Amino acid sequence: MRTPLRPLTRRGLLTGTLGSAALLAASGSLAGCGTKGAQQTEAGCVSEDLSGTEKKLAFSNWPQYMDVDENDESKRPSLDGFIAKTGIQVTYTEDINDNNEFFGKVQNQLAACQSTDRDLIVLTDWMAARMIRLGWIQKLDPAKIPNVQANLLPSLLNRSFDSENRISIPWQSGLAGLAYNGDVTKELRTVDELLTRPDLKGKVTALSEMRDTMGLLLGSNGHDPANFTTAQFDDALNKLKKAVDSGQIRKFTGNDYAPDLAKGDIAACIGWSGDVIQLSSENAKVQFVAPDSGVMLFSDNMMVPNKATHKGNAEALINYYYEPAVAATLAAYVNYICPVKGAQAEMEKIDPELAANPLIFPDEALLSKSKVFMALDEKQEKEYEGKFQQVIGA
Repeated sequence: MRTPLRPLTRRGLLTGTLGSAALLAASGSLAGCGTKGAQQTEAGCVSEDLSGTEKKLAFSNWPQYMDVDENDESKRPSLDGFIAKTGIQVTYTEDINDNNEFFGKVQNQLAACQSTDRDLIVLTDWMAARMIRLGWIQKLDPAKIPNVQANLLPSLLNRSFDSENRISIPWQSGLAGLAYNGDVTKELRTVDELLTRPDLKGKVTALSEMRDTMGLLLGSNGHDPANFTTAQFDDALNKLKKAVDSGQIRKFTGNDYAPDLAKGDIAACIGWSGDVIQLSSENAKVQFVAPDSGVMLFSDNMMVPNKATHKGNAEALINYYYEPAVAATLAAYVNYICPVKGAQAEMEKIDPELAANPLIFPDEALLSKSKVFMALDEKQEKEYEGKFQQVIGA
């Protein structure tokens, strides 16, 4: 059965072997930057685990990245199942709207080896890599997460920033591309149309995630988002700047574009596949577009920050969400790409139509268009992010 439209959608679940086949190259190639003077070491920043005596867990995630009972939004079936099964009380907070924004919330505490009052956080590949390089994330105990060892898709093994899956565990994955509302505009096929078509002027949004927006623009210029030069980046950025200066782009968003697209307040945007699947379940004229120039592929990761005092409880939750049946319950709600083997078969029992959706279980045709943003060193990270933030007015 289809789930109802949910505001502020963002990340999600659902998998197929093909759907995640490209994710090794994706998440494995991404790396973040370091911040001088902020690094910590495992020996220098020791965390105490109180899970044995305190059955609780503070979990921070993106908005609408967890299944909700359509008849009672105070209930989260999969999470409630974990609480009932383990007796661990979960304080669940949807306070991650943008990777950089969240980094700003916690960087002072983590740099000083202080608690963030969070036991589990979910961040995108490149930000996960940055925090790992800074030494801000605790290592997990493989013995506590046997379902991950058994059910993590092979394509997600041996990632460069966590080759042993000891620090970050994939939560969900997805695609960034184009979307439009057919109630208020005609079909959209290319990035250039989004940025220049007169009928879309002032009715367009783009993502504040630099790698998603700039990756699509690089591809639209015929350059490879996974391997580009500074001159090519600047060329794509100039294209973006022209669209901003002309008034074509109304604003840049984090997780908050979906309601405007659903209502037709914006006609078209750069957006995420799972959001658009959810919107199109209520209005088939809201469409996701994978332009021939390519889509961007990302994954999000569960991590335990330093000074979190309930690592064992967090490991229990991670292990629970790697049960295929649990993954399928979540999958039926959030509609992205899932890292759990066996979830597609379980999903067929819940909603065969969703199980057959190529945006949830991508086929080779779509995967052949997927790209991952090039790994950046510290200097490149600072340079490219700085240029991008200037153009978007952040």
